[in-house]
Amino acid sequence: MTSTERRIETPHGEARLVTDRARHPFATLLLSHGAGVGIDTADLEALARDLPRNGVTVVRLEQPWRVAGRKVATAPPTLDDGLTAAANQLRVRTPLVVGGRSAGARSAARCARSLGASGCLALAFPLHPPGRPERSRLAELEGAGVPTLVVQGERDTMGRPDEFPADVDLAVVPGADHSFRVPRSGELSQEEALGIIVESTLEWVTREVAGNDRTG
Repeated sequence: MTSTERRIETPHGEARLVTDRARHPFATLLLSHGAGVGIDTADLEALARDLPRNGVTVVRLEQPWRVAGRKVATAPPTLDDGLTAAANQLRVRTPLVVGGRSAGARSAARCARSLGASGCLALAFPLHPPGRPERSRLAELEGAGVPTLVVQGERDTMGRPDEFPADVDLAVVPGADHSFRVPRSGELSQEEALGIIVESTLEWVTREVAGNDRTG
């Protein structure tokens, strides 16, 4: 399976879209990256590699700040502008899921309803800054307005699974940190940890997004 890429214009400069297409897609997943990394993180690459063979087209958005070579993300509203510009370029005929990791997950939650998304995938959602649980971002997550899956590492210092409300649809990666890295001596290998992310996402998209689609 090969990736294709193209550049798109956004209000804040040029962004890059990398698409891994399913042969017969039943859903499209648009993903953006975190505040200090790009679209080549292990979790986003695993989803782009494995989901298309299971019927989900994956589009990864590299935000303009990253394309321009900057080290740190620009302000949150600019990320939302980039995600919106990318979604407007897709012209999909399948249900659209918007998502991302960390800062990208926050942006997806903020934009999901306005983009007409059928679901929101929040990978390593930064529920609060490290060590600052009083600065909760739960309202962003709950404001998504569409079915939402949170995939969270058990040791994530920006929000452990037990810090989320019980009614949040949550998939836990045992032993994993905010980057979904697991200890070498832990119960899971790194590949097994990534497998949980892929399998949880696929099961949820199939059940909550494609299963509830009433188009066509």
